[in-house]
Amino acid sequence: MAVKTYKPVTPSLRGTTGNSFEEVTKSRPERSLIVEKRKRGGRNAYGRITVRHRGGGHRRQIRIIDFKREKHGIPARISAIEYDPNRTARLALLNYADGEKRYIIAPLGVQVGDTVVSGPSAEVRPGNCLPISNIPVGTQVHNIELQIGKGGQLVRSAGSAAQVLAKEGDYAQIRLPSGETRLVRQVCYATVGQVGNLDHSNIKLGKAGRKRHLGIRPTVRGSAMSPRDHPHGGGEGRQPIGMPGPKSPWGKPTLGAKTRRNKRTDQYIVRRRGKVRR
Repeated sequence: MAVKTYKPVTPSLRGTTGNSFEEVTKSRPERSLIVEKRKRGGRNAYGRITVRHRGGGHRRQIRIIDFKREKHGIPARISAIEYDPNRTARLALLNYADGEKRYIIAPLGVQVGDTVVSGPSAEVRPGNCLPISNIPVGTQVHNIELQIGKGGQLVRSAGSAAQVLAKEGDYAQIRLPSGETRLVRQVCYATVGQVGNLDHSNIKLGKAGRKRHLGIRPTVRGSAMSPRDHPHGGGEGRQPIGMPGPKSPWGKPTLGAKTRRNKRTDQYIVRRRGKVRR
């Protein structure tokens, strides 16, 4: 995929870049694999905002994606590469030999006409889904399961890939894109290869309107608020925040404060993300 630039006929277009969509081969989604998406604007069932800066945006339809890949041993032909407005990666439309159609996340390097298959006997090729026990050490994988049969939960965004580092007993060590090394059961499935759409991180929106099209509302800096609205607010002119570390709008430490509280799975983390390697 290439990044598209624009002729700067307006100031906002001068630094704007966009997707060329040269890898997309189909403009309309498969009608049998879409459902309507209801917007909630960051609000819960009580109408209270639980996620800030959400709202508006273009109308979307949810693509039903096969993260489980449980049709073992049945070859599927890639009939199209499609755009998905709900994620950064592209989608590949599979036509199975028995006539069923399903979406999967499009791996890097797969093209229309290629054949993919899932199951223990599948080859180690991009797009094929195998148990981690059958994937050689050093292979790049994505769409990794954490619980057998639940479907892939890890490494699904554009350009991301994990690597199988080692295998011992019932578990395999997998290095995630964040740098964390984690134990995953070898009976869990993963898809071989790297997620496509590598240039997604090089896209520059260029103007506020494109942010609103994505359903993201404006974010105001805490230092621009008054003291009653934010702990960083107040002061004559541009001032330091007046405290040892930054805080959230509710006075809780942020930007470096630990947010992980799931101690149950701490035993599966071999190396934390961000740790300096010796």
